[in-house]
Amino acid sequence: MDIRRQMRPAADAAARIVLEVPQDRLDAPTPCPDWDVRALVNHLILWNARGETAARREPVTGPGEDHDFTAEPDWAERFEEQARRTADAWSEPAAWDGNTSLTGNKEGMPAAFIAGIVFGECVVHGWDLAVATGREPAFPPEVVEAAWEQLVPTAEISRKYGAFGPEVAVPEDAPLLDRVLGLAGRDPYWKP
Repeated sequence: MDIRRQMRPAADAAARIVLEVPQDRLDAPTPCPDWDVRALVNHLILWNARGETAARREPVTGPGEDHDFTAEPDWAERFEEQARRTADAWSEPAAWDGNTSLTGNKEGMPAAFIAGIVFGECVVHGWDLAVATGREPAFPPEVVEAAWEQLVPTAEISRKYGAFGPEVAVPEDAPLLDRVLGLAGRDPYWKP
């Protein structure tokens, strides 16, 4: 399963989840230690936008990690538009060539690895937001399959750099999304 074809469905699913975040749940806890819903939404918005600049090899501009996008009007709708632009940017074959960066680092990393980060953010943080706000993530099965295939070879390096916590043991016969979450350091049975 190639994540190239699943970037847009993953972005659409993440956008739907963000659009469903109730304003009165922004201070609710999430499966991400030390992040409430507001912090997680802000993280997702920021890094998804950086995903577009990485695909297009544009300089990193705009707000930093301390910016509160949720304080701005229509933040969820703007994320929906941004997620589509980011997915569209990664639909260009040239986006996958060479190295690129989410932070503006000149050396960068392989573009396919960066695309995997952007894709994984939609799936894993999409799930985080869904369960934190009492929603169903409802990812298409192909997105979950692509997430599994993308995470298996990259989970350890993601853990090394602090993007994932320790792997959570999940039975081999558990649903594939639960196994994706466990690999990403999430407890698939987490409740607020």
